[in-house]
Amino acid sequence: MKVLVTGGLGFIGSHTVVELQNVGFEPIIIDNLSNSSIEVLDRITTITGKKPLFEQMDLRDKAAVQQFFKKYHDVSGVIHFAASKAVGESVENPLLYYENNINTLVYILQELQQKPEANFIFSSSCTVYGQAEKMPITEDASVQPAMSPYGNTKQIGEEIITDVTKVSSINAILLRYFNPIGAHPTAEIGELPIGIPQNLVPFITQTGIGLRKELSVYGDDYPTPDGTAVRDYIHVVDLAKAHVVALQRLIEKKNLSKIETFNLGTGTGSSVLEVIHAFEKVSGQKLPYKIVGRREGDITSAYANTDKANNVLGWKAQSTLEESLASAWKWEQKIRS
Repeated sequence: MKVLVTGGLGFIGSHTVVELQNVGFEPIIIDNLSNSSIEVLDRITTITGKKPLFEQMDLRDKAAVQQFFKKYHDVSGVIHFAASKAVGESVENPLLYYENNINTLVYILQELQQKPEANFIFSSSCTVYGQAEKMPITEDASVQPAMSPYGNTKQIGEEIITDVTKVSSINAILLRYFNPIGAHPTAEIGELPIGIPQNLVPFITQTGIGLRKELSVYGDDYPTPDGTAVRDYIHVVDLAKAHVVALQRLIEKKNLSKIETFNLGTGTGSSVLEVIHAFEKVSGQKLPYKIVGRREGDITSAYANTDKANNVLGWKAQSTLEESLASAWKWEQKIRS
């Protein structure tokens, strides 16, 4: 079965392509290489022994999207990762985010709704919950006003998909990720941010390897046990496997409604300082860091209630925080060697 994976050379996309190949799907990757590298294609091939089909194109080009679906008319599902995702950049350049994250989604759905049936997995985010009123966060928690244009594009994206499933043959699953970290156990693929990392773990590993002088911890005055912000860190391979399970659920028609939503996390919140100490333990070295002021738009705490993903989707995160950090460190050492 052919599956379109948009943004399939990115961090989460590439790991998902590997897991799709592992269970016998034939992924076709679309990527414009704006935040990824063509080398990842060979790295995927090294892991699985099979080179995925690849089309370099920009999904903002509507005619190109139409042409793709003419060429690959037998695609049985779409996993949609392709999107811009830096919160700070979205505040500075909102129109880029609305064009890249909304238009591309619309163009893909326009093609899918012409099919007699279609399966669509959407890469969403726990960002849609904002600062939830209670922890852990369930799928029923209210969607809060977005703190950034990036967050808003995820909310709007979910609303668009919900509206389209009501009037088309598209079945969809919205996957709301918490904080993906780590790398493939082979250290062939992992997170490789362009420029200064926006996320905690690549900043930690780059500091550990000596690329950065020290880590900035944004705020130690949050109402948490150690004063630093709390997040739910999930291994990227666990996250990738959830996409495969979600796609199989739709293909096997096990979904209970036209659109379903699942939180993907571990169910455990870890503070920034806990992550630093866990990294020091697995790497065997001290990490230089300094406490600085809070970052605008950051929330105090977010971790998932995973009951629905565990019981309804039939998926559960397996890796511990230390295992995830150890894989991220192995990847960082490999790419810098």
